[in-house]
Amino acid sequence: MSLNLNDLYGQVIRDHKKFPRNKGLIEGYKTLRFKNPSCGDDITVQAKLENGKITDIRHDGSGCAICCSSASVMSEVLKGKKVDEAKEVILDFYELIKGNMPKDEDRLEEAIVYVNIHNYPPRAKCATLSWRALDALLHGEEGEQDEE
Repeated sequence: MSLNLNDLYGQVIRDHKKFPRNKGLIEGYKTLRFKNPSCGDDITVQAKLENGKITDIRHDGSGCAICCSSASVMSEVLKGKKVDEAKEVILDFYELIKGNMPKDEDRLEEAIVYVNIHNYPPRAKCATLSWRALDALLHGEEGEQDEE
């Protein structure tokens, strides 16, 4: 029995939903909470920045498997990256979600598992919610926002 790529991607998403990495908030980090009132996803993302580098990313919240797994994947992919590099990877992820393969898909690492989300347009916001929160944090925003 062989696994196809979609099965493998599904396994990665389920694993990150069931066993989220970097979950739990820490006092003193830059923090931004994004809520999507239309579907109920509610995610708080934190970042610790030192010398132009993301030294830690944390997340907590509730939502569908796509939203929660994507926050976990995002935290692993972007932790340790320089801020400018992280911003580029975030843009690559947005392109992936739109159905466009980025120039350097390898730097998306496990985030490549969301490659077919463009086939399910309502799920695009679920997949990008935590990424948009971190993107906003990296651009100086903090607090709480509703996303529509």
